[in-house]
Amino acid sequence: MNRRHKKYDLLARITQSINEDGWNIFYLSDPAFHPFRLKVYRESESFSIKIYIWHLTHGGGVKRPAHEYRIQITGVDQFEQEIGGKTLILGWWEPGGVFAGFDCKMHAGTLGFSPSIQIGEEALWKANLSGFATWVKDNKEIAIAFRPDFLVEYIRNLESLHSFGESDEDVEVLEHIIERPDGVNLTEIQRVSEPRKIAITNITRKVRDNSFKKRVLAAYRYQCAFCGIQLRLVDAAHILPVSYEGSSDETSNGLALCTLHHRAYDNALVTVNREYQIIHNEAKMVIMKDIGLDSGAEKFINDLYPVILIPSAVKDRPHVEYIEKANEIRGWELNF
Repeated sequence: MNRRHKKYDLLARITQSINEDGWNIFYLSDPAFHPFRLKVYRESESFSIKIYIWHLTHGGGVKRPAHEYRIQITGVDQFEQEIGGKTLILGWWEPGGVFAGFDCKMHAGTLGFSPSIQIGEEALWKANLSGFATWVKDNKEIAIAFRPDFLVEYIRNLESLHSFGESDEDVEVLEHIIERPDGVNLTEIQRVSEPRKIAITNITRKVRDNSFKKRVLAAYRYQCAFCGIQLRLVDAAHILPVSYEGSSDETSNGLALCTLHHRAYDNALVTVNREYQIIHNEAKMVIMKDIGLDSGAEKFINDLYPVILIPSAVKDRPHVEYIEKANEIRGWELNF
């Protein structure tokens, strides 16, 4: 039964996490009632989800381990599956700013008296640092701790991730990826059972992407390098795209760009040269004028800084080799 809730802070955590990852939300039921029912979508991909969530609190009592945290389930007699979608059981741990996800299949049927579901503190702190962590219980249930920037990836790989508890070897590979994502090779991934290979690949990519994003945004103080805007509208853009040989996830291959300038950069309307000067594409602007699509061009150009915002740490500044290679593949002919 849906119950009116006082979990406004938890719903806000969920929606903010989803939106900041570039996904959209449509409410499938009144958000004043728990569990929450949402449709999460981006482009052609979408998921209908039902979310049960409580705050994670210390286990308490002399009979419980000191490192144990739990969600104390209240107001729910049984977890109801989202028909045609996914059902999430989540906890929110305020001290570390992380979620914990539990396997709905392991908690089917009528719940007992004062039910709770546990996770270890070690996994929560590890997720705070690495973004993602696992906790395998004695009954082979695997709980997943993760930062808010991993929420959508958790949703996408929900069933596969919770199936890792079936194989100690697969859990070992997953943990290795979390701790050393750049050290994972194809041979190691091939060791993982089907269909968990897809989840392994997705998590590896997300760990790397989030590390890159976090470092680049911090280096530019969360401001667009081309115009200075913040307002949570800034992306971490690769100077040399990841699909090209020689690209990397080094901070020096990144620029913090607002949504507008990220798209303009990728479409060669604007770039940066080896002196860190910002250059707009005059030839393309002429073409836009000729076809009547130049509205706002003057403001667009005037709003650009003469030179990019430059990270204070020299090692984080855009590397000249990345800049020149990226300009070459985008068709820029710059002699300065």
